[in-house]
Amino acid sequence: MRFLGALIGMFIMKSWLGLFIGYFVGLFIEKNFTFSSKNLSTSSGKFELNLLGLAAILIKSDGEVSQNELDYVRKYFVSVFGKNRANKIFKIFNENVNKQKISYLEICNFFLTSSNYATRLQLIHFLFSVAKADGMVSNNELLKLKEFSNLFKISLADFDSIKAMFVDQIGSAYKILEVTSDATNDEIKKSYRRLVKIHHPDKLQNLDDVYKKIAKEKFQKIQDAYEKIKKERSIK
Repeated sequence: MRFLGALIGMFIMKSWLGLFIGYFVGLFIEKNFTFSSKNLSTSSGKFELNLLGLAAILIKSDGEVSQNELDYVRKYFVSVFGKNRANKIFKIFNENVNKQKISYLEICNFFLTSSNYATRLQLIHFLFSVAKADGMVSNNELLKLKEFSNLFKISLADFDSIKAMFVDQIGSAYKILEVTSDATNDEIKKSYRRLVKIHHPDKLQNLDDVYKKIAKEKFQKIQDAYEKIKKERSIK
């Protein structure tokens, strides 16, 4: 916008002064009216808005818009940010973002470059929670979540670990700990300690409580899986 403004100013005033005036007018528009752009990455509250963008894409991925999934996202944001702030975020999203064609490639790239690995893990966990809000994670939702995970550069082991927390399957506790059922007790303990270091809520960057809450939920599931295996194997 700033460079377009510079060209317009140059064309209208036919001088270098017009170029500079147009440049700064365009810069002002960029900083104050970024929601008209095709992506969300330069907007105020960009982290929350980008996350809402991914949630919207995920919810629509199976061809049906589940009210339970929509309610889950709204309830979660209200519980963390308070009703007024959450309503403002949703209003901005609905009026300025949701009407556009959202590029999940750009959004995922935003998270990849602006957040650390531990944070991206929590975002995948949150999106799984959204998908499961209607009772099950559909195949289309699972494919979309896998696609997001790949773009986040999440390892397959970490993705399967999160998946095991939401998709019922044989040996879920072992999958959560990223080991097989024939792993030794020492291997299980080692993997558990590694996951604790990776997923501990303190590993998150300075983000809002919404992400810390997600981290605590996932951390608890890792703890529960370990306790279940310890009980089964009588591990001390």
